[in-house]
Amino acid sequence: MSLPRRLAFIDVESTGAHPVRDRITEIAILRVEEGEVVACWESLVAPGQPIPPLIEQVTGISDAMVADALPFEALADTVAALLDGCVFVAHSARFDYGFIRNAFARIGRDFTAPVLCTVKLSRALYPEHHRHGLDALIERHQLVCTARHRAMGDVEVLWQFVSQLEGGFAPELLARAAERAMKAPAQPPGLPEGVLEALPDAPGLYLFHAEPEPPPTGRRDPVLFVGRAQSLRARVREHFGAGARKGRDAELAARVKRVEWIETAGELDTSLRENALLRLLQPPWNRPQEAAEAAFALRLLPGRKRAPILEPVSVAGTDPADWDGLFGVFRNRREADNLLRELALLYRLCPRRLGLEGGNGPCTAHAARRCAGVCARRETPAEHDARLAGALAGVGVKPWPWPGAVVVEEVRAGGLRRLQRFERWCHLGSADDEAGLAALAATPRAFDADVWRILARWLAVPDHLAQVRPLSSGQ
Repeated sequence: MSLPRRLAFIDVESTGAHPVRDRITEIAILRVEEGEVVACWESLVAPGQPIPPLIEQVTGISDAMVADALPFEALADTVAALLDGCVFVAHSARFDYGFIRNAFARIGRDFTAPVLCTVKLSRALYPEHHRHGLDALIERHQLVCTARHRAMGDVEVLWQFVSQLEGGFAPELLARAAERAMKAPAQPPGLPEGVLEALPDAPGLYLFHAEPEPPPTGRRDPVLFVGRAQSLRARVREHFGAGARKGRDAELAARVKRVEWIETAGELDTSLRENALLRLLQPPWNRPQEAAEAAFALRLLPGRKRAPILEPVSVAGTDPADWDGLFGVFRNRREADNLLRELALLYRLCPRRLGLEGGNGPCTAHAARRCAGVCARRETPAEHDARLAGALAGVGVKPWPWPGAVVVEEVRAGGLRRLQRFERWCHLGSADDEAGLAALAATPRAFDADVWRILARWLAVPDHLAQVRPLSSGQ
């Protein structure tokens, strides 16, 4: 036989995808020796935590079904005996291996085994194909599955697949492919087995934690870094790959003890959640966030003789409907000064009158002929300020394009849906369905400069406008 002599085909179903946080709900094992099935065993497992509705829909395993099942601790001896001396065979094997190993670790027992991943085996033997998920294998090789997403049904499919390989490839070729499929990936030393494999190939946010387990309620859970990705699995792996073995990247990777993630419905959902998390958590490996309450606009004081003629007005948390005579939105004084310097150059404005320069008499820009000369009485303050008002007219928050509130709906392949309610550039909240959206109608408008920038950038993409639905006044 060109494959290892003793194989244990295994599949686990669970309450979720996280091998540390979630728990096993079902295990199935086929033990094969010298090409013959010598043991076939399956059992539901009491997870000790509720099964989420979405997981129940996929697997068909409900809380009621596991109510009288034994916990893993009571099944551990049977599982260990069935796996003893075998190569651990599973589809995306490090995922199942991570669940089994962590389940043993929780009861104070160690478990290790050589691992053969049938995804990697399929890739090695059928490189011309791009899809190697279990559904793709069932379709491509005409395999029979009696119960998809149930442990024994999936295990039987793997055994059929491997049995076909024995007769379809030369022993030497199959042995080399198996050797490649058994090669263990580089495992970050601080992370539990199976975490990287559990990450979905989907967009979302990921959080690197400094502690291996969430602390007790009331204690701070140190978050080192918050990132975003189009593929959570690929991006997080990059943090622990060869390219991250130097300097600050290496230091971060060495400190990570736990990875959490949030799948998102689309680009806007990702940006809004990322902004909220960065503000709340202030991760030390991220760029420091500007304080939301520091946002301000500028008001022109026409007719004022002494500089500066622009005063800052706080806009954080205010209703844009109440704004009158305000220009721009700035997170800090540096942003405002940079804009004023640019406008001064373009419109020959006086840096001293704008508050960018102190002193008396002609400003330095007038000597360089970049100021029209209000500071040297070459033009009146009214002329200067009229030009300034015209320059500021196109700066800052544009008029809201709709008569009232709108909803932005993002739906990702796979069914994840997110509804965002906005009005006058203010984010009134997020919901997963229409009922939750309606409950946001009473939320007061409160301006947030970062949210405004996120939404404005998103709306600047023409294709995104199709996802905007105006709401009537009663909605």
